[in-house]
Amino acid sequence: MSNTIKKDKQALVPRLRFSEFRAAGEWGVACLGDLGEFAGGGTPSKTISEYWDGNIPWISSSDVSDESITDVSISRFITNEAIKCSATKLIPSGSILLVSRVGVGKLAIIDSPVCTSQDFTNFTPSKDNALFLGYYLKSNGHALENLCQGMAIKGFTKNDVSKIVLALPDLTEQQKIADCLFSLNALIAAHAEKIEALKTHKKGLMQQLFPREGETVPRLRFPEFRDAGEWESAFGDNVFDQVSNKEHNSDLPVLAITQEHGAIPRDMIDYHVSVTDKSIEGYKVVDVGDFIISLRSFQGGIEYSRFKGICSPAYVILRLRKGYSAGYFRQYLKTDRFISQLTKNLEGLRDGKMISYKQFSELSLPIPSQNEQQKIADCLSSLDALIAAHAEKLDALKTHKKGLMQQLFPRPEAVGA
Repeated sequence: MSNTIKKDKQALVPRLRFSEFRAAGEWGVACLGDLGEFAGGGTPSKTISEYWDGNIPWISSSDVSDESITDVSISRFITNEAIKCSATKLIPSGSILLVSRVGVGKLAIIDSPVCTSQDFTNFTPSKDNALFLGYYLKSNGHALENLCQGMAIKGFTKNDVSKIVLALPDLTEQQKIADCLFSLNALIAAHAEKIEALKTHKKGLMQQLFPREGETVPRLRFPEFRDAGEWESAFGDNVFDQVSNKEHNSDLPVLAITQEHGAIPRDMIDYHVSVTDKSIEGYKVVDVGDFIISLRSFQGGIEYSRFKGICSPAYVILRLRKGYSAGYFRQYLKTDRFISQLTKNLEGLRDGKMISYKQFSELSLPIPSQNEQQKIADCLSSLDALIAAHAEKLDALKTHKKGLMQQLFPRPEAVGA
């Protein structure tokens, strides 16, 4: 390994090592700058058409994933003339693209030549394994972020990053570690794709299980309801009551109203906002099964609460009347049809204004029989449960990968980075 220096302090080995390398001795150390060559990037003038729509990929920091070091979204292409007449450079396959300005900490390994914007400091290893180096740098992401401490605008230079000290085994062990983490990344990506496929399937199913606007029967109906006739409709105030109960002792959890989780205690989603008993005296009580209109209802529909708690008095709390399925409305009030109805009927309220109960009460809601409501709710909630199970597995895999990376590379303090 070129320019590798031996460390004297302690045996420099990872906590977890593949069996065939346990007797291979300690790792060496080297500065990143001694392991290859750096190159910058640039942005060709967007006013010169001859520079764009060629066949050479050009990427900016937003094209690099924060999750995977092998995932780069390529959507823009430049010409050879652009390379000649701008600061951008053709970076060879097997290089590491380090985001050095906007999005510090992100990096990507490329398997074909690309050009980059000026937001990158690009590194091409002379002989060491690029995937190994990429995973190593990602596992010690704070090393890149620490280079930016004290700067008004986060960023680092080639000189900064070239001084990062890395521990290095021989090339065979580098390859083994890279292969292991790459395989785990592939498994994580497969689970993420499965989740997206299930979400897409659910969205398509919802479009068929609820009638289109202006129609009174859905395109897809369960067999036992196909002869049940048309759905009815009702205005919002015939289905939901507005509630505004502020009688509490400030001992209930404060709820965050989110599009992803609905109404959920803030401490369950790492949402930290300091509140005092005095400041929450006027908060409204939310019961399990209540629905909440939020400022973002124009984007994500109306949220449902599985928790009892309190929320800001700015929110509108809706309580479903008896005879209706909460599960049915939990799904319907998140459909594209309903969100579109909000947008169309309440034009002009989107600039930070809350939808009022009066405005909601004037919306027409599709109502099948209670049995059909429940059937639709059960179908979609079972799909939600499947998506949640896959999401849990995905989180577990990501946690496993994070722990594995911490053990496959020596501790930063041991390296002296």
